[in-house]
Amino acid sequence: MPTFDRIQYPGFQDKIMTAEQAAALIPEHANVGMSGFTGSGAPKEVPLALAKRIEELHAQGKEFKIGLWTGASTAPEIDGALAKVNGINMRMPYQSDPIARQRINEGSMQYCDIHLSHVAQFVWFGFYGKLNVAVVEVTGVLPDGRLIPSTSVGNNKTWLEQADMIILEVNDRQSMGLAGMHDIYYGTDLPPRRKPIPMVKPSDRIGEPYLRCDPNKVIAVVPTHKSDRNSPFKPADAEFVQIAGHLIEFFEHEVKKGRLPANLLPLQSGVGNIANAVLAGLNKGPFENLTAYTEVLQDGMLEMLRTGKLASASATAFSLSPEAEKEFTENIDFYRDKVVLRPQEISNHPELIRRLGLIAMNAMIEADIYGNVNSTHVMGSSIMNGIGGSGDFARNAYLSIFMAKSSAKKGDISCIVPMVSHTDHTEHDVQILVTEQGLADLRGLSPKQRAKVVIENCAHPDYRPMLKDYYERALKTAPGKHTPMLLDEALSWHQRFNDTGSMKP
Repeated sequence: MPTFDRIQYPGFQDKIMTAEQAAALIPEHANVGMSGFTGSGAPKEVPLALAKRIEELHAQGKEFKIGLWTGASTAPEIDGALAKVNGINMRMPYQSDPIARQRINEGSMQYCDIHLSHVAQFVWFGFYGKLNVAVVEVTGVLPDGRLIPSTSVGNNKTWLEQADMIILEVNDRQSMGLAGMHDIYYGTDLPPRRKPIPMVKPSDRIGEPYLRCDPNKVIAVVPTHKSDRNSPFKPADAEFVQIAGHLIEFFEHEVKKGRLPANLLPLQSGVGNIANAVLAGLNKGPFENLTAYTEVLQDGMLEMLRTGKLASASATAFSLSPEAEKEFTENIDFYRDKVVLRPQEISNHPELIRRLGLIAMNAMIEADIYGNVNSTHVMGSSIMNGIGGSGDFARNAYLSIFMAKSSAKKGDISCIVPMVSHTDHTEHDVQILVTEQGLADLRGLSPKQRAKVVIENCAHPDYRPMLKDYYERALKTAPGKHTPMLLDEALSWHQRFNDTGSMKP
């Protein structure tokens, strides 16, 4: 096989091979750490070759599965392909693939849903056993063996350090203009030797632009030429625009009250169409010279960087539509000094989130009248995606905001309920709830005060009378008056949906 011009380290020349050859080196029952965060920077060839190998082995009556660890969700080439052939025993820390979701909910795949800031340190602590293999996409290999990271960093630093064996995918579809955009911090340590992380603003660079790699652990180098697989974002619908409007009005109020500076505080935004709608609203809003410290840089933040509304953005990965990815690549020199990509143990670090004073905006599946939020489960027992980084940010942010439409499934589901069917974020970590109906500011309120504000401001009109009726009866008959609850009715809405297909009576 000929040499590959992005593989400049001489010691890797004799390790260049096909994806099929590399996949054959991954042992059964191995814990495999793969790169990738929301589809960006994921290996493109080796996982597909591994899935094909597993399918062939299963056809021969042989059992073969791996433990799959990543940064967060990945592309169909990883989660979808490996789940389809039932090749994953344990998945962590986050997924959003429909085939993987089906495997998890039918019970054929184990899933450990983890705060994203915890993953790297828990692997270092040895909580999850040994990491056997790392499969990491990079943009290039320097003459001294250091690696130019790709469009995501995620947990790649930890995978490269902890794995016994390393497989590199060197993808020449990724722009060499990415070189210098990353900031890989090697100053973390195990307790009790930890020291404060030297960062005071989102744009600070505290590490190195390249990933270190022990060349002796590299067992294969696979040249690839494939683009990232991120989904396009849908245009914002009317409800999303209304949510954005409520938030911007709230921010203006907080600035007038002196609780936020004129350029707000660093923004954190979850992934998805609702988040992009809020960013689009901010791009048209009155605030200037904004900054972002978040997990993923989406289309909305890219647009804000172009217009100058956003001065800088720190993240661990891109999550761009195909159109935005093309625009970014064509103008990468413009973005290089405005964007910093970091390991997710830094992008999601609770100490830094608290220190920088973030405004955290994340989506939810449902909230209850007392302010508890479910962001992971449908009807209590079926996983949707996972908690991701929302918990990292919610508990430590200056402002903790959760957003959703007030109803779903054409009105058959209320996203404001008497009691959430699964709790990811307790009332203690939730300050602001927003739906298209309005905004509920829960700061400093007792549970009974929160209930009234949530029902009045966030509930859909079709469900508001039912919620009021439930609360008033609970207030009269519940044995405790601090958080009045009718235990025999609290989850009856969810049960009614399971039984009839609607939460409505």
